[in-house]
Amino acid sequence: MGEGKDLAGGRKKLRVLCLHGFRTSGSIMQKQIGKWDKSVLERLDLCFPDAPFPAEGKSNVEGYFPPPYYEWFQFDPLSKENRNMDKCQSYIEEYMIEHGPFDGLLGFSQGAILSAGLAGLQSKGWALTRVPPVQFVIIVSGAKFRALHIQQVAYSTPIKCPSLHFLGDDDFLKCFGEQLLESFVDPVVIRHPKGHTVPRLDDEGLKIMASFLDRVEEYVHMNVGYTIKPENLAEQSEKLQLEEEVSNGSSF
Repeated sequence: MGEGKDLAGGRKKLRVLCLHGFRTSGSIMQKQIGKWDKSVLERLDLCFPDAPFPAEGKSNVEGYFPPPYYEWFQFDPLSKENRNMDKCQSYIEEYMIEHGPFDGLLGFSQGAILSAGLAGLQSKGWALTRVPPVQFVIIVSGAKFRALHIQQVAYSTPIKCPSLHFLGDDDFLKCFGEQLLESFVDPVVIRHPKGHTVPRLDDEGLKIMASFLDRVEEYVHMNVGYTIKPENLAEQSEKLQLEEEVSNGSSF
């Protein structure tokens, strides 16, 4: 998807890592995003990896999309902890090293929680430390991580990269998506009447998306060569003490 690498004027297409929803797959998300207008898709160079772990239970998309299905991490509702967050982060970082560089992240549902959270963690030097900064995120049906120790890092200060958030009127995550907006500087919002889904873009949504991509293209062009600034020694010491707890803690 997004054939070709250049836009008019010699600028590169925005290269985007797309993180699919819980117990779906990269190919399923490609079909979901494929509903968007060609004028949007032709501006993006999209990659759709599968999550690292096979689905451990029934998928809600069975009967709509064929298997196999995958999940980024697992959540235990009794202990309210997740498993494999550290492995998930490492998997994503290795993929970005091998197939990048990437300009931004686009996530749906569990992938949206990851996209927003990773942008926050990276901006504090806690995740994706071996790849260039995430310069924008597109969040479809997202939310914050629920684990307090992750929240204290990822959302401790507003995330500055441009962000576009899809909020559905009938989405069970809508209220959590509204809360996530507070963690970003000047978030852009597309509202739609659907539920927990990747919606088609109506005329208003298409205008908002086009304007956002204009802004992001300029932002990325202005930040070419930008790198993460080293943390001072005190911050680095605190990070080392808490790193294991964050990487293994609970999540949404």
